[in-house]
Amino acid sequence: MPIFERYLSIWVALAIAAGLALGQIAPALVNFLASLEYGSINFVVAVLIWFMVYPMMVGVDFTSLKRVHERPKGLIITLTVNWLIKPFTMAALGVLFFEFVFAPFIEPGTAGQYIAGMILLGAAPCTAMVFVWSQLTRGDPNYTLVQVSLNDVIMIFAFAPIVAFLLGVTDITVPWETLVLSVVLYIVVPLTAGVITRLYLTRSVRNVAQGEAAVGAFTARVKPFSIIGLLATVVLLFGFQGEVILDRPLIILLIAIPLLIQSYGMFAVAYWAAKAWRVPHNVAAPCAMIGTSNFFELAVAVAIGLFGLNSIAALVTVVGVLVEVPVMLSLVWFANRTRHWFPAEETPIRAPRRKEQN
Repeated sequence: MPIFERYLSIWVALAIAAGLALGQIAPALVNFLASLEYGSINFVVAVLIWFMVYPMMVGVDFTSLKRVHERPKGLIITLTVNWLIKPFTMAALGVLFFEFVFAPFIEPGTAGQYIAGMILLGAAPCTAMVFVWSQLTRGDPNYTLVQVSLNDVIMIFAFAPIVAFLLGVTDITVPWETLVLSVVLYIVVPLTAGVITRLYLTRSVRNVAQGEAAVGAFTARVKPFSIIGLLATVVLLFGFQGEVILDRPLIILLIAIPLLIQSYGMFAVAYWAAKAWRVPHNVAAPCAMIGTSNFFELAVAVAIGLFGLNSIAALVTVVGVLVEVPVMLSLVWFANRTRHWFPAEETPIRAPRRKEQN
């Protein structure tokens, strides 16, 4: 795991500090950047989000979906946790903590925005970082690719309805046009660009291994732009949120608590289900990681589109970035030390064949 990704939480923390400083030192610049928007979509943030999302979309191989019938247990666990459990438990935790437990500590009338931020995180399963967690737990890389690809297909159709339903339950007006536009901008467009790029990179290779090597080399070159986009977005968000945070620093801790409960709780559900179902560890660990982590880039983008750059909902999604990396590293440590709980690992799922070209 590259050192930059290993210490992502540190870089995010430094970006938060830079954003807070920027908001105090250059408020006019921050306000100008905030004004560059149309229909609740900020142009600067939109470009940064594309930088974040595009590299990971290049890694999605939809030809892997033809193998979904092989070893279905891990897929069943992943899809159940991601789409039938996780969004709803995240919403429930948001209501519990911000409507009741933390109500005395937050501004009146703001609970809905905290809950909305949590819903956006819970409804967006992870896409890119799962490959890192899978590698660190010696997971089956091709099986992980199948899981991620299937999740991305489902997310195109399920993300907006689930978010709209849960926001409606929490009495927040759902701006459907903005929500659908966000899905198109931040899922469909970069995913399409990723597919086209992948086809271009693999069009003249002789076999699958060469194709994956070409894709891997390309994503390695563009991946720094993803991290830069993420950190720049964090700087902007905390620049807009600076006054609120500096006045009430406790807000970060309040947001982190339910996120921590959700993360460890979802891992426990998926990991124990895999153990009870006797799923081999090289499938069980990645499937639990996918059910735990979030596609925080999408959550940040949609929160900005729905509620604005300086909204509490956007702040919640950024705190999700800060919390996720150390949590996931702790779960990698746990998974590696409990490998003996699971049956012997099976042969990795087969990669699709491609005929040799003359």
